[in-house]
Amino acid sequence: MKKIFILIPVFNDWESLIKLLSEINHTIKDIQNYQFECIIINDASSVQQPKISKPDNLKSLNIINMKENRGHARCNAFGIRYINDSEMFDYVILMDGDGEDRPIEIKSLVDKISENLGNSVVAKRIKRSEGPIFQFMYQAHKILTYIFTGKKINFGNYSCLTKQDIKTLSDKSSLWSSYSGTVKKYLKNLDEINSTRGERYFGPSKMSILNLAIHSFSIIAVFKYIVFLRSTFMIIILAFLNNFIGTSTIFLQILLVIFNLLIFTVSLRENEKSLFGCLKNMKNKLNITH
Repeated sequence: MKKIFILIPVFNDWESLIKLLSEINHTIKDIQNYQFECIIINDASSVQQPKISKPDNLKSLNIINMKENRGHARCNAFGIRYINDSEMFDYVILMDGDGEDRPIEIKSLVDKISENLGNSVVAKRIKRSEGPIFQFMYQAHKILTYIFTGKKINFGNYSCLTKQDIKTLSDKSSLWSSYSGTVKKYLKNLDEINSTRGERYFGPSKMSILNLAIHSFSIIAVFKYIVFLRSTFMIIILAFLNNFIGTSTIFLQILLVIFNLLIFTVSLRENEKSLFGCLKNMKNKLNITH
């Protein structure tokens, strides 16, 4: 019997979490040969936590409380480190707690890992639920990421990782700021499933255009040295055009320099002191809901 941990960060949105657990329970009841357990990372919620009962089809449900609000990416980083160091497992599924990662797709993730037991699986977004302006900006983000990193990153947190890949990621400082960027950088063998981004159970989406910009910079910062080399090459090409063709490219060159400064500023969040500082601020006590 293979053991899968489901890792879910939550901040205040307990109503969505309860609905999500119910739908997970319904989805996994027909999945054979796998035992499911769940760890919730409570990101120092300011809303009182309600009583949360363990669904019947989960072997266990554990809640880890953070002392300070640290954000989604850092909760995932801590959860990965915790599971790697403290639990016996075969796979870890990471998913958001608001319904945008559809529980029904857990079956697709499990089917895919069953086809190739040695590969992790990511949920490739083929359809989103946001409006046209946001979707346009999201496509621009993917193009920009590809230009500067050479990597096609078309997935978010929703994924199923092998034990070996969890071990690989657990000590990577870039996991502090970007899960998908770190996965793409350090994991070479990834399978994919097609995934439709669901709608939030309650309330509007929290992914604003500003948050998308921060998300994009965080991913690109994981590849900061590649970005620097590509940007330098672009600046040289622009200087050539400026000197020999007479086309003014000074403005674009300045933009590239500013862009690199922003990327290296964002990358400062990746250092190990920040990651371990976060871990020290966690509560050591593990609260278990039966």
